[in-house]
Amino acid sequence: MNNYEALLEDEDDIFGGTPMSKYWDIANKTAQDGVKEEFDAVVERIAAMEAILQEHHDVEDFDLAIKNYCSNNRDKIDNLKKSVYMELAGKLIYKAAD
Repeated sequence: MNNYEALLEDEDDIFGGTPMSKYWDIANKTAQDGVKEEFDAVVERIAAMEAILQEHHDVEDFDLAIKNYCSNNRDKIDNLKKSVYMELAGKLIYKAAD
């Protein structure tokens, strides 16, 4: 995953909103087939991450492990979320251009 931190330093001026709001602006204006394909790719990625987590945690402990990690790493998670939204928005734009 790319790190878009430099783009986010002044996000309100550059994007006219947050990476999340811009993603949804783009998703709502993009052909739904492309949005569905990208969402399916996200679900596949989540499924792969869950399979990896199963190697270290019980399935019943996923939510607790995730909540604890998020609580203990809030800044890191917030920055990663911004990067993920930027990456996903870029993929939607690329799909729309095809």
